Amino acid sequence: MTRRRSVEIDGVTHGNMPVPQGSRIDQFVFSSGIAGIDPETGLIPDDPRRQVQLVFQNMRSFMEVAGGTPDDIGRITVYLQDEEYRDLVNEEWIKMFPNPESRPARHTAVKDLRRGALVQVELIAVLPW
Repeated sequence: MTRRRSVEIDGVTHGNMPVPQGSRIDQFVFSSGIAGIDPETGLIPDDPRRQVQLVFQNMRSFMEVAGGTPDDIGRITVYLQDEEYRDLVNEEWIKMFPNPESRPARHTAVKDLRRGALVQVELIAVLPW
């Protein structure tokens, strides 16, 4: 039996790429890029607020499939198409992590994103044994 297993979110894919949404090895979880893809349609909506909401929804779903919760996330890297979306991310951040004494580390960078994405995240989590 392999120690590593792929983690997939229903309805959220990387298209034709042979890349899973993430990978779990023992209690460690690593994501690929998680975008604001609507799992009902498989599309990224044009609305920035909706995209950010979907990013956080998909992050929560990803953690559930991996066997954990957002409380197990230790670090998140946020990629923004433009700095103007930072406030939208911060709104959802506070909803997902309301306790300022218990939030994951975070790094944010501005970069060109694909497929109409305005926001994307990557995460590292550690699940309880």
